[in-house]
Amino acid sequence: MIHNVYFWLKPDLSAEQRATFETEVMHLLEIDYLVHAWVGKPADTEKRPVCDHTFSYSLTLHFKNLEDHVFYQKDCPKHKRFVDACKTFWDRVVIYDSSPLH
Repeated sequence: MIHNVYFWLKPDLSAEQRATFETEVMHLLEIDYLVHAWVGKPADTEKRPVCDHTFSYSLTLHFKNLEDHVFYQKDCPKHKRFVDACKTFWDRVVIYDSSPLH
């Protein structure tokens, strides 16, 4: 299962607040039951109508199964820490969860 999260941070954040966000989101990559994890910013790709470059950061987490994702959402201490530390930093969050076709 793939958990894609897009964050739109508030434009008036201080450099210190942005640094805190980056530090905290990077801690999510340390979760030991993830298959893969990645954090990024919008790529400097061609501006096209189908491309959205308006987000501030993206987070992609690959879980082995839905049960690991449920644990992450409800009981994972690192996820709770991230949300508690950073929830005041964003204006918007959009999540796209997907499962394989096979």
